[in-house]
Amino acid sequence: MKKIVLGISLIALASFCGFAKSRTGGVRGASAVETDTLHSTVLGAPREFTVYLPAGYDTDTTRSYPVLYLLHGFSDTNQSWFHNAPLATVADRLIASGEVQPMIIVSPNAGGTPGVDWNGYFDMPGWNYETFMFTEFIPYIESNYRVKPGKEHRAISGLSMGGGGCASYAQRHPDMFSSAYVMSGWLHNEKAENVDAADKVAVVRRSVADHSCLGFLENADAGTADSLRSLAWYVDVGDDDFLLDINQDFYRLMRKKRIPCQLRVRDGSHNWEYWTTALYTSLPFASRNFK
Repeated sequence: MKKIVLGISLIALASFCGFAKSRTGGVRGASAVETDTLHSTVLGAPREFTVYLPAGYDTDTTRSYPVLYLLHGFSDTNQSWFHNAPLATVADRLIASGEVQPMIIVSPNAGGTPGVDWNGYFDMPGWNYETFMFTEFIPYIESNYRVKPGKEHRAISGLSMGGGGCASYAQRHPDMFSSAYVMSGWLHNEKAENVDAADKVAVVRRSVADHSCLGFLENADAGTADSLRSLAWYVDVGDDDFLLDINQDFYRLMRKKRIPCQLRVRDGSHNWEYWTTALYTSLPFASRNFK
């Protein structure tokens, strides 16, 4: 009877572990996509994240890798880059061709259903996501995966709300990243007064205004501008994107401050078709700028 009880207990434990951590790509030596959960003390809540592990990660346990933090957009989650775009397939293809060096790609969860779940990459009333990102999440990833340490092995990219998070994080933490690739970035918002703290959509809009990437550049002194030259910048936006003007304004301000930045305006809109094609530029860009 004891053996039966033990067997049932082990099955229950295995089921629980499977719920906490799921993985696709079961062929040994192949690339894999892994979803796990980190309980945040800062946020007082669990946060999911999804990780792409390059081919060979599970067979050569002595090798470490550079890491790209890839941020999703408003109302999306950590799964979106893997479900709405074929991120793993594109990464596999570019690594196999030699255009991209093997890297770990991490997508944290900073979103969900608007008005129900918190969205946003900044500290805001009731949701200190940026503090979580830099004091808990990045240290956790780089302690639990074989990530090469240091700015020179760390890149950031993102789309829309995540593009704004990418640019703002790179602006205010230039010592953390070797490159920043902004896709269709939500880089600025007009500030609304008297925001209801219970209105989660209004709060995230206000947070974007409070962390305006355009305002940051306008107020940047010589020392700040010099620190921004320590990483590579790229802005990628569609000619039919409703955020086109804001992205172009960001680029103009970068030029005004003499901060090197590439700008590409391609045919396309604010959608997953555009961001999927952007991966073929953004992943090689991150790879080239790893030192």
